[in-house]
Amino acid sequence: MQLPPPMKSFLKQYDLTGKTVIPFNTHGGYGIGSSFELIKKSCPKSIVFEGYSTKGGVERDGVIFVMDGEKKNQTIAEVRQWLKKIGF
Repeated sequence: MQLPPPMKSFLKQYDLTGKTVIPFNTHGGYGIGSSFELIKKSCPKSIVFEGYSTKGGVERDGVIFVMDGEKKNQTIAEVRQWLKKIGF
């Protein structure tokens, strides 16, 4: 639910002024939390597009499950729709 420390460090280290930033993530069920908002605040002089988030693989009993089957197809369709929406 928070932006991972490596991303925070990256955004502090690099000047993205005038750059286009397109946030996206996968998560285990908790959503984006404040991640996309923090990206916007960290890039005040950048073009920050609407982000995309999806529930990805989850872990249960030490086994990581990946997106497969219908979830995979649904996510591909959602990503295509999102990219079209933001003009890509």
